[in-house]
Amino acid sequence: MKKLFIFIILFGITSTGFCQLKSRTFEEADSLQLIQKKKIIVFIHTDWCQFCQQMKTTTFKNHEIIKKLNSDFYFIDLNAEERREIRFNNQTFKYQPSGNNVGVHELALQLGTNNNQIVYPVVCVLNEKKEIIFQYSNYLSIKDFKLLLEKLEK
Repeated sequence: MKKLFIFIILFGITSTGFCQLKSRTFEEADSLQLIQKKKIIVFIHTDWCQFCQQMKTTTFKNHEIIKKLNSDFYFIDLNAEERREIRFNNQTFKYQPSGNNVGVHELALQLGTNNNQIVYPVVCVLNEKKEIIFQYSNYLSIKDFKLLLEKLEK
């Protein structure tokens, strides 16, 4: 009985460990593109956005989505209020303060702005040449995100 209990505990730990979404940095994606060309999916969010948090706890916890993102794409999780400088595609992007302890990152604006505004969450897809091929500003359910991934593979 004791061995069975230990086996169940270890199996539970390893099975959940294998289903983690690999989030890359922009710098890593730049380097990895030199080794293997893949589309880049950027999830642009903020800590205060309820729909962003909901996508993190539902859509990006789905095992099928995790498996597909890890194997076929480079996934980048970008907090739009990130304060560190980000080097991507031979450019340096910085945090831009817009008020008292408020601001947005230049790269979030570059990738997430549509019709002169940014609405969170944003899913932005870049092709192998790092060109924007798709932008969507709204919550994506598990079902809708799976459909997006299917269309991106074609």
